[in-house]
Amino acid sequence: MDAACGVVTKTLFDAPAAPVRVEACAESAVERHLVVLASSSSGNCSALIHGEGGTRRVTLIDAGLSPRRTNRLLGELGLSLDHVDDVVFTHLDTDHCHVGWAAGMPRHATLHVHERHVKRGMRSGLLVRRTEVFGGGFALRCGARAEVVMNSHDDLGTAAFRFSFEGTGETLGYATDVGHVHGGLIETLRGVSVLAIESNYCPAMQENSARPRFLKDRIVGGGGHLSNKESAAAVRAIGVRKHVVLLHLSRECNTKEAALAEHAHAGVGVSVAEAGGPIGAVRVG
Repeated sequence: MDAACGVVTKTLFDAPAAPVRVEACAESAVERHLVVLASSSSGNCSALIHGEGGTRRVTLIDAGLSPRRTNRLLGELGLSLDHVDDVVFTHLDTDHCHVGWAAGMPRHATLHVHERHVKRGMRSGLLVRRTEVFGGGFALRCGARAEVVMNSHDDLGTAAFRFSFEGTGETLGYATDVGHVHGGLIETLRGVSVLAIESNYCPAMQENSARPRFLKDRIVGGGGHLSNKESAAAVRAIGVRKHVVLLHLSRECNTKEAALAEHAHAGVGVSVAEAGGPIGAVRVG
């Protein structure tokens, strides 16, 4: 079911929650930051960090790194898998859902998987913990409400999200492996405070690469990825208010410089997420 069909949120599996160790953070004020732990065809994982009153918690968006590597990268932020309450999946390709999570998911964490992706998740053994299946909007334990819009990417599509935070006017948009920009995506994400969006390839580098023709056609054919130009046009149409984070740059067919040049007129700050490690935290609200 598409997002236009309304909210369809149900519990597929619901294991008992285990006690969670929570460490104090240095500040008592509310914090909401997005940290992209890694973003490339080798693995995609972002951490939405939220805290108030001396505690911090984590929502993962995609889990395309191994549990061990994810835990190590969270450790650099003074966090661990113990702090993860929710894991939200855009889709279940292996670079967005590492096979190790079938056994490595924290027992207390809730997985959020679109109904189109449930059969694939069951085949992979992923859906053995607390799982929420969504077809439209859903809530997270961090106090955010997620709106959902589906996009064309390979056979099952991907989910993009608009996260709205209770009691604030702050919002986070997250869209990767989009295929092509459509009106529903623009309307769902319009005016977000912070937008993380893929800017996958430079068309000239793509065409001149040694990749086979079928792969080039898949990527550029409207069901693969967004070019730098397409991504920049989406950013302008959405009207991002504060900051843009560029995701999923192709190592072979893009460069950081090419992506930033195309987004030079975004009108807000722009960061580039890379494969090598976390980018600096981007404040959401």
